[in-house]
Amino acid sequence: MAEAVYLLCALTSLACAALLLRSYRRSRMSLILWTSLCFVGFALNNVLLFVDLALIGPHIDLSVFRNTAALAGVSILLFGMIMLETS
Repeated sequence: MAEAVYLLCALTSLACAALLLRSYRRSRMSLILWTSLCFVGFALNNVLLFVDLALIGPHIDLSVFRNTAALAGVSILLFGMIMLETS
């Protein structure tokens, strides 16, 4: 059951990223671009969570890669917000 939740979270993050990218193509607002890239990082984090906990198991720990993907997503969004404020 937990594996299904991991996959649903990954699909939801990917759907959010796709919808935000589609919205960015229409409006060209840079905050939407940065937010969509953030959700790509979250989707990668959720995919790695599924691979780590459901497929690999306790043999290999992918928590460093998962946390790096989440940190990259949040860092991209923070960078985008700072760029908006300074321009």
